[in-house]
Order: sequence, then C-alpha cells, then structure tokens
Amino acid sequence: MTESHENLLAGPPPTRLPDLPEAREALESGAQASDVAARFPAYPGAWAALADEYFAGGHAVTSYAFARTGYHRGLDQLRRAGWKGHGPIPWEHEPNRGFLRCLHALARAAQAIGEKEEAERCFQFLKDSSSQAAEELTGR
Repeated sequence: MTESHENLLAGPPPTRLPDLPEAREALESGAQASDVAARFPAYPGAWAALADEYFAGGHAVTSYAFARTGYHRGLDQLRRAGWKGHGPIPWEHEPNRGFLRCLHALARAAQAIGEKEEAERCFQFLKDSSSQAAEELTGR
C-alpha cells in the first residue's frame, strides 16, 4: 500500500484561465471595448475596460454593471477551470487579469455608490485571490 503525504495545509493549486488571444489582441490593438465585449462576451478583459472607461467618466452605476458582468463571466470560466470557490488566481497569468480587474472595478464602483459591505468583500476577495493584483490595482 502506498501512502500519500499531501500537504493538506497547502490549499488548492492556482487557477489559470484559458487565453482568448483574438479578444486580447483586439483590445490591445485599440478596438473599442464595447465592440470587443459584443464580439467576445465571455472575455472579462473587455468588461473590465468598459468598467474602467465609465468609472473614469463619472458613471459609477454603469461601471458597476459592466464590472459585475465581467465578474460573473470570469467566475463561470474559473469554475470550468476547476476553481472551487477559493484559492489563488495568479495576476502573473495574463488571462486571469480580466477577471481580477473586474473584481477590482466591482469593489471600486460598489464603494462609489455606497455599497460598503460589498466593496469590502470584493477588495478582500481580490487580496485573497492575488496579493499582487491587489497591490497593482489598488496600490495597497
């Protein structure tokens, strides 16, 4: 009989989302985020770009809606990739960045519209998922 000596305290392995190169390249080439989201609705990076654009324009509620859409699209992809509701979602893996940016945008917009508890939950989820993303996106 072979014994397994897995480290039960190590936690789940990092989750890495699949790349959508055509969507990423379209956004990087300067295509309108709304066009990329319409063509690739499963791509969280486009929703994050829309959330950022509308937040910068002073439209926190619209930013919130775009961020929530990308957040939920990202959660669906994370679950399909084996994520069980917790564990690392590394910022250094480029395809994860759209989801992490949506999570940050959701926290930021929630805070702006007075949803303090949701903002705190989202900021904590971001930090728990990727301390590097939290630092990059929030400066803390």
